[in-house]
Amino acid sequence: MAEETEKKKYITHDDLRSHNKPGDLWIAIQGKVYDVSDWVKSHPGGDTIILNLVGQDVTDAFTAFHPGTAWHRLDGLFTGYHIGDYRISEVSRDYRRMATEFRKLGLFESKGHNTLYTLSFIAAMFAGVLYGVLACDSIVAHQIAAALLGLLWIQSAYIGHDSGHYVIMSNKKYNRIAQLVAGNCLTGISIAWWKWTHNAHHLACNSLDYDPDLQHIPVFAVSTKFFNSMTSRFYDRKLTFDPVARLLVSYQHFTYYPVMCFGRINLFVQTFLLLFSRREVEDRVLNFAGILVFWTWFPLLVYCLPTWPERFLFVFTSFTVTALQHIQFTLNHFAADVYMGPPTGHDWFEKQAAGTLDITCVPYMDWFYGGLQFQLEHHLFPRLPRCNLRKVAPVVQELCKKHKLPYRSMSWWEANKLTVRTLKKAAYQARDKANPVVKNLVWEALNTHG
Repeated sequence: MAEETEKKKYITHDDLRSHNKPGDLWIAIQGKVYDVSDWVKSHPGGDTIILNLVGQDVTDAFTAFHPGTAWHRLDGLFTGYHIGDYRISEVSRDYRRMATEFRKLGLFESKGHNTLYTLSFIAAMFAGVLYGVLACDSIVAHQIAAALLGLLWIQSAYIGHDSGHYVIMSNKKYNRIAQLVAGNCLTGISIAWWKWTHNAHHLACNSLDYDPDLQHIPVFAVSTKFFNSMTSRFYDRKLTFDPVARLLVSYQHFTYYPVMCFGRINLFVQTFLLLFSRREVEDRVLNFAGILVFWTWFPLLVYCLPTWPERFLFVFTSFTVTALQHIQFTLNHFAADVYMGPPTGHDWFEKQAAGTLDITCVPYMDWFYGGLQFQLEHHLFPRLPRCNLRKVAPVVQELCKKHKLPYRSMSWWEANKLTVRTLKKAAYQARDKANPVVKNLVWEALNTHG
């Protein structure tokens, strides 16, 4: 119960946890309690990210996702209550101190010239694709153009990703245009779909039932817990592990790379499923318009090729090149630690460290990975421009070492081997039809990966 002490009114964490139902949504930030029941509907990051953390202290998550200018918006949501038993863990204290230091150093505002370079590179590649298709008759030239298009899609995705986390242009209006052009118009993938799923992924990093980036049944299962046909709390549907899923998962270590070659098709499907759904979608009309632009120029470009075999080969090659990016995204998480249940506010740093894996590379290859090879650093500071992720990596590594938390960083080749090994372990368990639940859970207890 709330009690009044002098001028301040206090409630306990137990009181806070009781305010977790629609119409009664409270959160705490730095010990102050806020009512977000109405604000959740207009939250720029979507409602999922708030609904998964209501009734908790969300200071670390708020610090990670919001600029300093967002703090003043909290005043209008303040309930007048404070958390009486408010405590900060040493990990959270160090994390917040680190975020403050980075802000004082201007690292969140110092964006370098990555956006200019990447946009110029995309424009040059698009010109090269048009030239290769329209001005050349050689099948070799057409295949080079297809590879360029795949690389263009990869780099466009990085622009869409960056602009979704922070303002990469001179103002928010141009940033919004960059999102729609780089995402919807050039890649055919809705920025609205990306925000919906990606914010949930950041918040519930590697939660089997809350993180959509791990929910790939019937094709992949990174944990034997999926064999119990769990319910996805993100999609609000059952992930049925039926005979078809068992068969596909049983050979997932073999199908992993081939499936990645066609991963783009799934993103197209997911885009249309969201845009045609009854969910509230920000700028639905603009998203549809951008998708229409893509499905106008891309089929026309392919149709300019002389024969159907060449057209098929062009599409296949361009999709196959983008598999490099799909593989990278899975390397960052498939072999890391997983857990069940919703995300919690009190172990933000710990969950991000456990659920991510960095890829080591030389600095001149940073452009290829889009900065996401520093996956832990990006998850801890999603608003940090990619040009600064390498700078903060040693500091993050030291903090992990101080608190005995995992900091996994390995080469592209090593990460591939670990990911395939993870898929292989689950695949072998999927083949056991005799006692799939009990036996698999025992096996997983003895062979926890990550």
